[in-house]
Amino acid sequence: MSALSNLNRSLIITIFGLCISAPAAVSDEATPSSKVTDPHFQFEPGYLKQRELPDSLQLLGPPPPADSEALARDEEARQKALALRGSARWGLAKRDADLVFPQPAETFSCAMGMQIDEKETPHLYKVMQKVLTDAGLSTYGVKNKYTRTRPFVVHNEGTCTPDDEAILREDGSYPSGHTALGWGWALVLTEINPQRSNELLSRGLAFGQSRVICNAHWQSDVDAGRIMGAATVARLHADPVFLADVEAARKEVEKAKAAGGAPMTDCSAEAGALSEK
Repeated sequence: MSALSNLNRSLIITIFGLCISAPAAVSDEATPSSKVTDPHFQFEPGYLKQRELPDSLQLLGPPPPADSEALARDEEARQKALALRGSARWGLAKRDADLVFPQPAETFSCAMGMQIDEKETPHLYKVMQKVLTDAGLSTYGVKNKYTRTRPFVVHNEGTCTPDDEAILREDGSYPSGHTALGWGWALVLTEINPQRSNELLSRGLAFGQSRVICNAHWQSDVDAGRIMGAATVARLHADPVFLADVEAARKEVEKAKAAGGAPMTDCSAEAGALSEK
C-alpha cells in the first residue's frame, strides 16, 4: 500500500472514532440498528438513503448456532483456508481486504480486461465508490443484532491484516460487508462490460472467499454477504442517478477498450494466485 493510502486509512480510522454514532453516509436517517463499526463504509456517500437500503433483518436469518451442521461447514472452510497462509493466494486476499481507493479499482482491472482509473474512467470509478457504501451499509442491521464473533477471535489466531484486527473485533462478523460490496461490484461491472461477465463474476466470488482465507469471516458470513450485495444492486436499478452513471461508465469502457488500454496489474500473477485452492 502506498504512503498516501496508509495516510488515508489512518485518517478515516481516526475520524471514525470521533463520529461512530452518526457516520456521514447515513447521518440523515441513522437508527440504532444502522450504527456502523467499520470505517470502510464512510468513504463516499452512496446512491441510496438509509430507508432505501435493503433490510438485512428481513432478508437474512441468524448466523449458524452452536453444534449445527452449518457451523461445522464454517469450521471446515476455515481449516481449509488456513493451509493457504503465506501463499500467493493469501497475499491476494490481503490486497482484497484493502478498500481504500484506488486499490479496489486495481483489484477488478484484470477481470475487467482494462485499467479502471479515476482519470480515464471517472464514472466507473465513482460507481464503484458509491456501490461500496450502499452494499456495505446494507449489512449492518444483522451485524448489529447478532454481533457474531469472528473466527480469528474465537480461535485466538491472526488475520491477513493485523492492523485491522482491533476494528474487526468490534465489528460483527455476519454478514460480510466486504463480500457484499465485492459481489455488488462484480454484478454492476458485468452490466457495464458484459463481454467480461465470466471473468468479473469469478473475481467477485473470489473476492468474498478472500475473507475466509484471511480468517476474518466465516463461510456463512460470506454466503450471506453475497445475498446483501445482490439485493443492493437490485434496489439500485430503481435509482435514476445510478442508472445514468452506469450508462456513462459503459461509454467510458467502450472508449477505453477501443484505445487498447490494458490493466497495469500483473494479471498472470493474479491468475496464478487465484488458481491456488
